[in-house]
Amino acid sequence: MGRVLGSWLSGPSALRESGEPQQRWRGERLGLPEQGPGSVAPTGRRAVGFLLDIVLAALVAGLFTAPDLPGNWSLLSWALITVLPVAFFGFTPGMGVAGIWVARVDGSSLVGLPRALLRCVLTAVLVPAVLWNTDGRSWHDRLSGTVVLRR
Repeated sequence: MGRVLGSWLSGPSALRESGEPQQRWRGERLGLPEQGPGSVAPTGRRAVGFLLDIVLAALVAGLFTAPDLPGNWSLLSWALITVLPVAFFGFTPGMGVAGIWVARVDGSSLVGLPRALLRCVLTAVLVPAVLWNTDGRSWHDRLSGTVVLRR
């Protein structure tokens, strides 16, 4: 059954056995360049952008809760600085600093509120955000029809 359906546990050998052409770089099947602007964002840049957004969210929440620690209020501020900028501008403040942005796979200009909200919720769950395919797209990108690219 695993041979027929394949699995994320099967690894690269499952792709070779499936008869699908192998990619030479991440994003090739999507028609993206190998390097430079418009190519799939590397893991390090994505992590830097995410960490910067978390720090910013904690600082913003801390402004409203000082002298107490922000606690769960930082989750609300993180959701706001994640959903709204991605929906309307395609990047969060941390992504802007890291030089990456979110684009729709179908070529539309705006990510939009529903897709940005779905990405945010799935990122908060964390597991969908760290399981990637050969295109460098995690589950939250695949389910929302987006990809994270270099600027």
